[in-house]
Amino acid sequence: MASIQKRPNGMWRGRYRDSAGKERARHFDRKADAERWVRGETSKIARGEWTDPDRARVTVADLAEQWLRRQHQLKPSTRQRYASIMGLHIVPTLGPVRVGAVDYDMVADWVSRLQARGLAGSSVRQCHRVLSLVLADAVKGRRIPANPAEGVALPQAAKSHKRFLPAADVARLAEAAGEHRLVILTLAYTGLRFGELAALRVGRVDLMRRRLEVAESVTEVNGKATFGTPKTHQTRSVPVPRFLVDELAEQMAGRGPDAFVFPAPGGGVLRLMNFRRRSFDRAATLAGLDGLTPHELRHTAASLAIASGANVKDVQRMLGHASAAMTLDVYAGLFEDSLDDVADRMDAMARGAADSLRTGGQVMSLTASVSAGQKGWGSRGLNPGPTDYESAALTG
Repeated sequence: MASIQKRPNGMWRGRYRDSAGKERARHFDRKADAERWVRGETSKIARGEWTDPDRARVTVADLAEQWLRRQHQLKPSTRQRYASIMGLHIVPTLGPVRVGAVDYDMVADWVSRLQARGLAGSSVRQCHRVLSLVLADAVKGRRIPANPAEGVALPQAAKSHKRFLPAADVARLAEAAGEHRLVILTLAYTGLRFGELAALRVGRVDLMRRRLEVAESVTEVNGKATFGTPKTHQTRSVPVPRFLVDELAEQMAGRGPDAFVFPAPGGGVLRLMNFRRRSFDRAATLAGLDGLTPHELRHTAASLAIASGANVKDVQRMLGHASAAMTLDVYAGLFEDSLDDVADRMDAMARGAADSLRTGGQVMSLTASVSAGQKGWGSRGLNPGPTDYESAALTG
């Protein structure tokens, strides 16, 4: 129910009830302005676009804090990254602004300032994503009618260079790693993320089937090892090459099912920074692979699998990607290279079929072949006409 009423002081009061039944009112100097406001608000209610002006008064900083507190599905490392982005790049500039006052131009200017400060394109995009998630939550909560971060021009993220080691380089790196030789080989030939390898327990290794069950991962958050599910929250089964089976069996000998397959030298969980400082970086230098990171062994596993003939679905399952499309996005170049091998194999098949046709039939002289053909026409009472191939072409 909406109404317009003139007040004793000469002001015009417009009134309507919102979607929750609460009365809303505003005062105007002119009747036309009051009517225009009431029509606009009631039209928004009818279209399902009405937002609560009281709820739009919350600041971006308060809303961001509320939103992050409700994101129970986030992994600890992701939560920490989002909190860091909010603390460094969102709250200091947009934090005091009421969410209802945030508009497209304000977000675009904020993005420009991030770039001017020298942030990499990928970092700017991550900051924008976090802000956009917060503002999208405001839309769902009917605080604002639309997300003002949508459509803002963003810088291109620089493509990261991926290093794919040939098997010979993997072997050289493994030998240089000393006591962590098997860690290197397992990372390079199974594609496990380092956190998945560090959290792998003896009871999840089936050497008879040559499978590793990846159901847990560990990451370091604020100096504390935090365990959780793998990145995609999905358990997966990863194949183990035969040459690793005996070494893994020796590695696990005498350990209970809950023990880590690859514990730290002093016991407990193997931590990435300690592993790099004490072993990996030094081994990479000795092997002539300066700058190599443990994650690049995951890329190496993908390249070795593709080179061995694995298709995109095989690689997706091995690496635990959310979809085959993601696998193609990351490793499209490797699959393009393998197309040459596909073409070569198809060429060999075609040549083999052609060779069998040339050598598998009866050999007849050309003269005899023509003579036999003429007799055939005569026996059917037909005049020589187009060949079978030509007839087929004429009839489609």
